[in-house]
Parts: sequence; C-alpha cells; structure tokens
Amino acid sequence: MSTDEYLASGRFVDSDSATVRAFAAEVVGDETDPVTRAVLLFEVVRDRIWYDPFATSTDPASYRASAVLEAGRSWCVPKAVLLAAAARAAGIPARLGFADVRNHLQTERLKKKMNGVDLFVFHGYTDLFLEGRWVKATPAFNAELCARFGVEPMAFDGRSDALLHEYTAEGSAYMEYVHDRGVYTDLPLEEMLATLQQVYGDALLDTEVPLGTDEFTAAVPAAG
Repeated sequence: MSTDEYLASGRFVDSDSATVRAFAAEVVGDETDPVTRAVLLFEVVRDRIWYDPFATSTDPASYRASAVLEAGRSWCVPKAVLLAAAARAAGIPARLGFADVRNHLQTERLKKKMNGVDLFVFHGYTDLFLEGRWVKATPAFNAELCARFGVEPMAFDGRSDALLHEYTAEGSAYMEYVHDRGVYTDLPLEEMLATLQQVYGDALLDTEVPLGTDEFTAAVPAAG
C-alpha cells in the first residue's frame, strides 16, 4: 500500500511548517529507527503540551499543529494533530483517528461544559505506520498532570496500540469506546465542529471559559 498521502503536509497537519519541522528535528535528534522516533515524539507531545479539556475552540487556526506548539496546551484532537504532523516531518506516515468514548468519571464542571452528556464525540488519536502496520497512540494526558493525581501516564512502545484505559487502578469503569469514526488524512474540522454543536450545544465551544484547569478527574476521563 502507498502511504505517500500520510507523509504530505495538510491544512492542519502542517508538517512542512518551520515550527513543526524544528520541533521534530529537536525531538528525534540523530535517532534513525522509526519506532524509536515515534516513541520519542509521542512522549514529548504528551508531556510538553499540557492537556486542557476546556481549551476547545471554533477558530480553525488553533487546530494547526504549529499553533498547538505555540500555545503549549490543548485538548486531545489538537494534540493528535501535532503528533501526526511531527511524525510526518520525521518521515513516519501518520493519520488521524476518531472515536466516541463514554466518560464514567466526569466532574460537575466538565459535565456542565458538556451540557450533561457523558459521551465525548470525536475523541482524537494518532495512527502511525510503523513496521508495516498502523499503530494507534493517544498523547492526550501529560505525565506531570498524571503524577499529581497518582495515575500512570499512557505509555507507547511503537508496536502496540496506546489507547485510553477502560478501568482505573481500583478497577472502576473509566473510559468506554462506543463508536469508531474512522481515520482521516487531515482534520475534518467542519464535520467535527458541527457534531460537537449538535451534541453539546454552545457550551463546549464557549471560549469564555478560562483555561488552565487543574481538575484532573475532569481532564483525564474526559478523553477530549
């Protein structure tokens, strides 16, 4: 199969931008093994970009990988876009995947933001082509945030899918994948925003909500 389209720069997966290319080069350094490169990029995107479930936006510019780097914080979809762009800049074919996930541990603040809905539609992850097959990786929750609340950060070895946990460490229901929305070469922004509006109304995309939440139980289980 040809993976050329998954190496090309896109509207949001702007892997040819100077910012993204410099970022990828800094992270991978002299490493030549694609799997190791992918793991390095995953870990840095996961940890350097702070996860903020309240940073949703209707501004298309904020979803470009280069803009996510400059912002330094975002939610799962833009972080997945950044990982895809950085991977392409490092010579690794990458695409975006989306799923609807049910949140079993939702705080009141996030519940209000999501208009009382416990299903997060269009959770984003990155699909990386490594050793002849596609491997899924979710770089959403940064390790520093996880450490504050005693939760292990998502680990990725470049060979097994790294998706959100179904259960907490205590065995309680955590995240439930309920619908696969498929994979895309670039971010289907208009489709995603229309779906978010349909499911949550204006609440989720209200840019007046301040950034910088430390609500880990809102941030981590939210999946978005």
